[in-house]
Amino acid sequence: MKRQSKRIIFAVLILTLAIGCAFSGCGRGKGSESIDGANQGDQEAASVEVNISAAASLTDALTEIQTEYQKQAAVVLVFNFAASGALQKQIREGAPCDLFLSASEEHMDGLEAEGLIVSESRADLLGNALTLIASSEQSENIKNYNDLTKTELSGISIGTPESVPAGKYAKQALQNLGIWDKLDDRVIYAKDVRQVLEYVDTGNADCGLVYKSDTLAMKTGTVVMDLPESSHAPIVYPIALIKDSQQQEAAAAFYKFLQTDYAAGVFEKYGFTVL
Repeated sequence: MKRQSKRIIFAVLILTLAIGCAFSGCGRGKGSESIDGANQGDQEAASVEVNISAAASLTDALTEIQTEYQKQAAVVLVFNFAASGALQKQIREGAPCDLFLSASEEHMDGLEAEGLIVSESRADLLGNALTLIASSEQSENIKNYNDLTKTELSGISIGTPESVPAGKYAKQALQNLGIWDKLDDRVIYAKDVRQVLEYVDTGNADCGLVYKSDTLAMKTGTVVMDLPESSHAPIVYPIALIKDSQQQEAAAAFYKFLQTDYAAGVFEKYGFTVL
């Protein structure tokens, strides 16, 4: 109930910003998916930059959304894609950021506890699944997660659990499935999920654990299976505005756009669950 009240208050704030934008000369595109703050007549004059820190697993979806958004809005979206833990650290240290999309509630919790986000803006945007993938050379040898204990497998890649949410979920799942202690020193840690994909695609790892949404970017690897949801904590992507943002109005407009039907369609296209 407390979070719901905050959301209502923030909805009023968004509406206020939108009205202010209208009176200051910002245009509105046609249709229900038009963007608050857009200037249809002078795209080349865009001078406002919105800095967005987003989990690496959101790269493809947000890049597509960026292309559509910048067709309508007099704003430049500057994305910083990395592991959520690394992004949290950067924001804490004062890196330019107006909007944060995390692949982990834990990293958003940390920023909220330090008073660095607009708490009323925090919302659970997306969900995901954890998927086992295998290199083309090992696709016949790995049919389910129990095959990870085979001694002939020399490399199993996951994100570094301390900074990569997908790695944290992967370790948690392997522990709960009774596999982790049997992997010995065969785990290959990666800086983010995209590096796990790279390791598997190039054969530098026999298999790996990534988000389901990331499997669409695989080049040569194959999908083995989704791990049981019960084996790990729910995978939730929270979003929030940064309190010290210098572009609150423009950031709030993009925040709102990410919750439109258009954005939902893009996220679903890339394998996410819209919450």
